[in-house]
Amino acid sequence: MKQSEPSAALWAMVVLLAVLGLGALGGGLWLILLGGSWYYAAAGLLFLATAALLAKRSPTALSVYALLVIGTLIWALWEAGLDWWPLSARGDVIAVVGFLLLLPWVTRRLGERQPMAGEPAPGAYPVGVFRGAGLPLTASLAVVLLVAVASWFTDPHRIDGTLPSRQQTASAAAPAGGLGQMNSNGMVPDGEWQAYGRTGFGQRYSPLTGITPDNADKLQVAWSYETGDRRGQPGDPKETTFEVTPLKIGNRLFLCSPHQHVIALDATTGKEVWRRDLQIDPKQLALQHLTCRGLSYRPAPQAATATTSGTCAARLFMPTADGRLVALNPEDGSICTGFGENGQVNLWANMPNVQPGAYYSTSPPVVTAKLIVVGGTVLDNVSTKEQSGVVRAFDADSGQLVWNWDSAKPDQTAPIAGDQTYTVNSPNSWSIASVDEALGMVYLPLGNQPPDQFGGNRSPEVERFSSSVVALDLATGQVRWVFQTVHHDLWDYDVPAQPSLIDLTVNGQTVPALVQPTKQGELFVLDRRTGQPVLPVTETPAPQGAAEGDRAAPTQPVSALSYDPPPLSGADMWGATMFDQLACRIALKRLRYDGRFTPPSLQGSLVYPGNFGVFNWGSVAVDPQRQVAFTTPTYLAFVSQLVPRQNDTDLYVQGGERPKFSLPALNENFGAPYAIKLGPFVSVLGLPCQAPPWGYVAAADLTTGKVVWKHKNGTTRDASPVPLPFRMGVPNLGGPMMTAGGVAFLSGTIDYYVRAYDVSTGRQLWESRLPAGGQATPMTYQGEDGRQYVLVVAGGHGSLGTKGGDSVIAYALPK
Repeated sequence: MKQSEPSAALWAMVVLLAVLGLGALGGGLWLILLGGSWYYAAAGLLFLATAALLAKRSPTALSVYALLVIGTLIWALWEAGLDWWPLSARGDVIAVVGFLLLLPWVTRRLGERQPMAGEPAPGAYPVGVFRGAGLPLTASLAVVLLVAVASWFTDPHRIDGTLPSRQQTASAAAPAGGLGQMNSNGMVPDGEWQAYGRTGFGQRYSPLTGITPDNADKLQVAWSYETGDRRGQPGDPKETTFEVTPLKIGNRLFLCSPHQHVIALDATTGKEVWRRDLQIDPKQLALQHLTCRGLSYRPAPQAATATTSGTCAARLFMPTADGRLVALNPEDGSICTGFGENGQVNLWANMPNVQPGAYYSTSPPVVTAKLIVVGGTVLDNVSTKEQSGVVRAFDADSGQLVWNWDSAKPDQTAPIAGDQTYTVNSPNSWSIASVDEALGMVYLPLGNQPPDQFGGNRSPEVERFSSSVVALDLATGQVRWVFQTVHHDLWDYDVPAQPSLIDLTVNGQTVPALVQPTKQGELFVLDRRTGQPVLPVTETPAPQGAAEGDRAAPTQPVSALSYDPPPLSGADMWGATMFDQLACRIALKRLRYDGRFTPPSLQGSLVYPGNFGVFNWGSVAVDPQRQVAFTTPTYLAFVSQLVPRQNDTDLYVQGGERPKFSLPALNENFGAPYAIKLGPFVSVLGLPCQAPPWGYVAAADLTTGKVVWKHKNGTTRDASPVPLPFRMGVPNLGGPMMTAGGVAFLSGTIDYYVRAYDVSTGRQLWESRLPAGGQATPMTYQGEDGRQYVLVVAGGHGSLGTKGGDSVIAYALPK
């Protein structure tokens, strides 16, 4: 071997070690000044010492580096335990450099010297992998490999257990709706799915038993259908999503697409029966979110009491992106002209501050025997003068307004006069509501008043109802009870999920309960008659020190059943290497973070869990017989930074140029003293700064509040430049579904799969590759051939970044 080749390699290693050392030392000293770990500065010094010794061809360089390897391992185990991904982030660069140092073109030059006059040339190299100063480094790297192997097969985040097989009591299965199988015209047939959550109880539970843990692995595609409606059309907002959960009535499936097409399919074959384009003017499209989560269905009234006017006794109701509620005939998709004005109700009626695309309903309304109850969504963080969050009930036959509940005037529920308008900017109900017709109550998950991160000007009514679940009297719209999940919400912790109604056996008594998932990770279990907690709720002290002009609530409610993660610390920071992990530690120290409910601040506050939500609109699935919940908690941290506005009307400008983060004109908060800069807490490489897992499947006993099992879920196959299917546990958006056969289904992970799980243990039973992101909630039904089908919509999610599509896929066991 030529003399120049090993010399060049040796000097390349010297330069590499020096660069790594300077980076670690500089960043480490910064972190020390911020009150963080001393490790990185110490590692930087050892990198530099190794480089200096290596430049002198001293074998001691390898011993010093062995000290760095073993010291890093001890520190990493102390901080992270046997957890593969946190360990790899701390040690990957150091291990790779260690192996490079053991290569022959490095070791052969160590200890080498030119022979004196008359002295024979050396016959052997003094340093090697298993001799001299190379031996300690080899041994330390061997220990690292053993720990790596052990950690690969260890999951410290996993909870193992088996759910109870408790059967529901007879009283809980009475016609009052204990099994959640009732609709406005009686029992829902086992093989049908007649509402977003199958029934108005919102359980996402089917009594079908054809698919079991023993045969779920045999599921295969029975048919597929493409709607032809994909995102990317002119005027589409970024968050254009295909989130629909279809209905199954008779042998037909009914679904809607993002651009407001309503489609009927043969449930057994997937063939299109009819299609209706509701013809939304592109200029009227939603400005922030364009989606349709589903339709609502009212069966034909019983002949003895039928009062249907006009056409179509049975009806489908579709809320549109331009603020209409349209009634359709499920037979052929024709307009039900007897409803409202020529088949539709104008939801802009009596609405303040009319602006096309700023108010609409993304979620299917509640339908009862007599009423249809509709909420709506407004723009987030644009201004303090958005439309009203009023919730309205219309006669399901005629479309006439029966009552309106405006949370700013909660006692004035009589239909508003034609020349009046509802209250500007009152909290809205954008998600899916639930209903118990036997108790005569509709249950609304309520959002926050814009702006989400500043509450200095909120009224007493807003303070009472914001981020709450509210029970209204079906007949009058009057408040029966209210339970607030967040006090003085400054984090966009609006209640995002449909409440699930279930009868629970507690202390030998049957309690009509409501399970309310929240973004911050609580599952509040309440008596749905009174709103009183069934599982204990504790008011816990919360961080103070809100921005000038605002305040923070002294306490916040925490449920006995909570998926709230532990507070983040420097040890929880992560990255592809030790250096972006170091950058995340520095970023964490520069933010304000006092744990959960840290108020937004001018310096920037870490919000964890973030407003993406531990739970979002997909909610949870509950089994009314076993009295358990199948859940999909997601953990992502966000950063919230208040930006003082120069005035409350003009676009935010700084230094004569608008900052990039304020484009497009969202998060401006016109009318408030602060704009808001929002974003995920990620590293310079775009990876989450917090260590994985970021997503799980888990199950809880609703009678005890105990999380029985919890497993990380999903892979990085579709979320990384190289499609490596590492099972790290990834975020989920889109809810689960459960069956009486003991199998749960989920498609909402950011990798493109639908998966089946054993409800009892959480064991994954089956998975199938999807053509796009599956950000919708699956459903199940029975076809005319007697088979049980599982239906999945794969259309992607714009702001989540999953691949778009237009697929509807049905799976079944082989014939």
